[in-house]
Amino acid sequence: MSRFTQGFYGYAFALLFCLAIVGIFLLITPQSRTPHIPRVDYSVTVNNLRRAAPYEVRTPEPVPAGWTPNSSEVDQDKYVTWRLGFATAKGSHALLAQSDEPAQDFANRLANSDKVIGSKQIGGQTWQQRFREDKNQRTLISLQPGVTIVVTGLADWDELTQLAGSLKTQPRLTTTPAPPGSATPSLIPS
Repeated sequence: MSRFTQGFYGYAFALLFCLAIVGIFLLITPQSRTPHIPRVDYSVTVNNLRRAAPYEVRTPEPVPAGWTPNSSEVDQDKYVTWRLGFATAKGSHALLAQSDEPAQDFANRLANSDKVIGSKQIGGQTWQQRFREDKNQRTLISLQPGVTIVVTGLADWDELTQLAGSLKTQPRLTTTPAPPGSATPSLIPS
């Protein structure tokens, strides 16, 4: 027995024993084979944006089938900018962004390119198409009065078109003063 506890044989035996225990542990531990994609609820963000943004917010209604909203970020430092990220049904990534930042600056920054390669009619509106080959990034840009809408990502053109086509304008919300004796202000679409 001392032969298995001393020298090279002892070391080799201990190593094999540890590897066997790890192997058994890996075999009996349940493992998920599906990727975990975090899901965010952006409804509160949209309602706050409808009050704060100087433009009418566009939201996907409905969110394309099989898509998961996985990030929502608002920046109100100098301009009101909202970014909403998605994991697409094909397992790719897409981003919806909108801002009152000067149109070309915002569009160029999010598209990582200033070269328009074409245009596309989606939902009765003309969208610029841009493509950055080295990043495999496709971008659709809609220049509206007071707001620039960007749909971009590694998703293919069909998926980006699907997201752009699902966008619906949300009316602005204004807070009206509460009548005397009322505890909460009422919200009225403007």
